[in-house]
Amino acid sequence: MKFITKHILKTIAILAIVFSCSSNSETTQEDDLVALNNLKLEIELLIAEGTCTENESCDFIAFGSKACGGPKSYLVFNTSIDVELLNEIVSTYNEMEAEYNLKWGIISDCMFLLPPTNVECVDGQCKAIY
Repeated sequence: MKFITKHILKTIAILAIVFSCSSNSETTQEDDLVALNNLKLEIELLIAEGTCTENESCDFIAFGSKACGGPKSYLVFNTSIDVELLNEIVSTYNEMEAEYNLKWGIISDCMFLLPPTNVECVDGQCKAIY
């Protein structure tokens, strides 16, 4: 767990440096997209560490940034992971994706995405219920 946490924090620091230069044309759209995808992978790895035994240990968080505003999706996770770290990383990802959308003129649908009405533990994994 500590190795993954150190790895994730290192990735965030590197991505922050990459995106801090995003106001100029030093990075390409592909570079920025790779950085976002790498951070998304780190988030998925952190979430995959958790397993559940009861519904109360499941939660969700808004993830991504649509060009029109609002989240692209909701991530469901088990609270046995480092939730504070997850919140920090997802917040960073959401900000970086919003910057990416602005920088590269990304468009998206403007449909409002509803959060899950509930989350449940099914076969050791937290699942969203809509």
